[in-house]
Amino acid sequence: MIEVLVVDDDVRVADVNAAYVAKIPGFRVAAKAHNAAEALRLVEDVPVDLVLLDHYLPDETGLSVVRTLRERGHQTDVIMVTAARDVATVQAAMRHGALQYLVKPFSYAGLRAKLDAYATLRRTLDGGGEAEQAEVDRIFGALSATTAPDLPKGHSPTTAELVRRALMAAEGPLSAQELADHTRLSRQTAQRYLKLLERAGRVRLSLKYGDTGRPEHRYEWAASV
Repeated sequence: MIEVLVVDDDVRVADVNAAYVAKIPGFRVAAKAHNAAEALRLVEDVPVDLVLLDHYLPDETGLSVVRTLRERGHQTDVIMVTAARDVATVQAAMRHGALQYLVKPFSYAGLRAKLDAYATLRRTLDGGGEAEQAEVDRIFGALSATTAPDLPKGHSPTTAELVRRALMAAEGPLSAQELADHTRLSRQTAQRYLKLLERAGRVRLSLKYGDTGRPEHRYEWAASV
């Protein structure tokens, strides 16, 4: 069983997230915490494999918790589960070793997809031994596989994940050119992945009408996915 610590300052949200975790085979809720100090104490006292960590806590931020865990030598895995969408927070979470970033609000299906991907990653890593390039790619792609599970030939899960993160971090819908600027992809590549993810139901398309000419296509990540 994968032991999970659920951390959220809102008691009701923590209870809902814990109930979601309890429904997923192979996962068990080890404890719940509602502030940073309690979370850090529980990691010391209770066997925890994974922390579902909110960023907005009453005493410290979730990022502070991750930093403190690493400073204390804890390698406990972390998935950020938060309403924080700004790029700086997302980037900081990645740099401090958060494996994934799930933006609120989300559905049970959205959380389950992340946890199923995490379980797959754990199984892969528990195999040990040496890895060829294909195995390395599979390890690094395990958590991003939920972005587009049925990518056509010639499409990269890594690029799809880059697009997902940029859309999730944006404050509003992006055009293909804006996405290209954020990700340093070409506009054509950004457009191709946006259309692919929109057809898969991962991305919502809206139209922005100007005074003249064709409406601009704008895209945002579907929060419930």
